[in-house]
Amino acid sequence: MTLDVDVRQYNREAWNRQVAKGDRWTVPVGPEVIAAARRGEWSVVLTPNKPVPRAWFGDLKGRDVLCLAGAGGQQAPVFAAAGARVAVLDNSPAQLGQDRLVAERDGLEVRLVEGDMRDLSSFAEGSFDLVFHPCSNCFVDAIRPVWREAYRVLRPGGVLLSGICNPVIYLMDPALEQQGVMQLKYKMPYSDFTSLTDEERARYKDEPLVFAHSLEDQLGGQTDAGFAITGLYEDTHVAGDKLSEYLAGFIATRAVKLATR
Repeated sequence: MTLDVDVRQYNREAWNRQVAKGDRWTVPVGPEVIAAARRGEWSVVLTPNKPVPRAWFGDLKGRDVLCLAGAGGQQAPVFAAAGARVAVLDNSPAQLGQDRLVAERDGLEVRLVEGDMRDLSSFAEGSFDLVFHPCSNCFVDAIRPVWREAYRVLRPGGVLLSGICNPVIYLMDPALEQQGVMQLKYKMPYSDFTSLTDEERARYKDEPLVFAHSLEDQLGGQTDAGFAITGLYEDTHVAGDKLSEYLAGFIATRAVKLATR
């Protein structure tokens, strides 16, 4: 089954609703976090729990950083407080508003851009030293354009840090999982368009539409775009997630833009 829906518009409105609800990924950091970052004491996540190794960043002072589909008043203000020149591109005006709130509250400069993560035409080629892309490409139906655009806007030797979802997390029967039973129900390619029944879709009507992407597109897509993957770790979901007792469903990668392809 397919739906005649503008995914970008649908998910923009859905994430605006998540801000109003106070979803975990929409709650801005407090002034104490910004004060600590100014002292050089900070950490951020690409996946639900594990902090990204500081060695993956290097020194942020004076570097140009793009938070790609990563608004919400969390990572971007921290990078700015740590001394980076920061831009944020996100599909949700309300999410961008959380970054604006922190920037105005704490006297930070952060450039806010509303847009599609697959189209970075707002930025010139070679604009950034670092692209920080937390788990968010599950909200678009095609991710290879994301990798190609990230490659384009990075300088040679620039770094892409990404959080990605192992597609298996979307394939279990959610009703049985709530009972502590792990059973495959959906097949790849998974999307809320084609995999859910009308009844199931109605259950999640206030949430963003989700797409599961193969590891071939997630990891192979980065290398095909011209990146060399130089670091990787896995992470589990939030406490109480039954699948996390069996496997780590999230992956973080560090990839470097090669000077020549």
